[in-house]
Amino acid sequence: MALFTPRTAFPTLDSLPRSYYLGHHAAGLSRMRSMLSQIDLVIECRDYRIPLTSRNPMFENALVGKERVVVYTKHDLGMGSKSTPQDETRHALLTTLHKPSPVLFTHHKSSSSIRTLLQHIRTTAARSQNLTGSHLMVVGMPNVGKSSLLNALRQVSLNKGKAAYTGAQPGVTRKIGTGVKIIDAEEETGAGSVYLLDTPGVFIPYVPDASAMLKLALCGSVKDNVIPPFTLADYLLFHLNLQSPGLYSDYSEPTNDVMALLDATARKTGRLMKGGEPDWESTAMWMVQRWRNGHLGRFCLDEVTEASLQSYSEGIEEAPRSVSQMRKAGKEVLRARSKAKRSAAVGG
Repeated sequence: MALFTPRTAFPTLDSLPRSYYLGHHAAGLSRMRSMLSQIDLVIECRDYRIPLTSRNPMFENALVGKERVVVYTKHDLGMGSKSTPQDETRHALLTTLHKPSPVLFTHHKSSSSIRTLLQHIRTTAARSQNLTGSHLMVVGMPNVGKSSLLNALRQVSLNKGKAAYTGAQPGVTRKIGTGVKIIDAEEETGAGSVYLLDTPGVFIPYVPDASAMLKLALCGSVKDNVIPPFTLADYLLFHLNLQSPGLYSDYSEPTNDVMALLDATARKTGRLMKGGEPDWESTAMWMVQRWRNGHLGRFCLDEVTEASLQSYSEGIEEAPRSVSQMRKAGKEVLRARSKAKRSAAVGG
């Protein structure tokens, strides 16, 4: 048997949608700006599986001047059962990246990480000395775990049930509601209650990098009907092979052919249509969901190294900071791509 060699690059897809910026995203961002004067601390959530890609540059502009803590959610889905030197290096680099803002790594099932965040919130609340209590806001890209984090903070602190709806698809939270209490007032210290505002996830108006759009879609920041399921499954297969083809050995031999994997998986799991033909589309989404839930490998899609962070920091300096600027940048990229295609056609 020939030695299996995984793909080292995923093909560029010029036809890939590059935006998921919806009306309630714009409305939510505008509302956040208007409420900022009442907020003592901003909790910015990012998905640990895509720590760089899940950044929204518009938050830096909209929330400028406010004390912030960066929380990397879904930490359990981005690393194995045991911490490795690579995990420790990633943590250190991300912590350094956001200085002086504190950085925490959490997942909503880890009470210890939630308690660490609660302690930081209490310290911030004590400094505010607000008679009506302290008010916080949680922000982030769609489906990075903001509502799950709110529920976890409330459960660990107050031992109360869910106050925010959550779901597997983005867009469950579509507007800013009233503050939800996550910490009771403390008579001994005189600190007031702490309330947290859940906000809708806000996407960016244009994603210039196709691989970034695929990462966001694979992690669920984009509704599953935006990117074709076969494309998502193929991109997942690309990353599974880079990690280890053994991650899908229950279903198929190592392969770079997504249709071969889907065919074998459909037959082994009984996802068949009339006549016994494999249901490839439902199998593709089933595999994507398996990975999202941690049942098909746990790893990061973003490379976090000193070199990648240098490129990331340079990108922050050059990135447009407003909706209109980002849309303009997107149109310029599309025009340049179209011009290059026309030139290639004429030259051919």
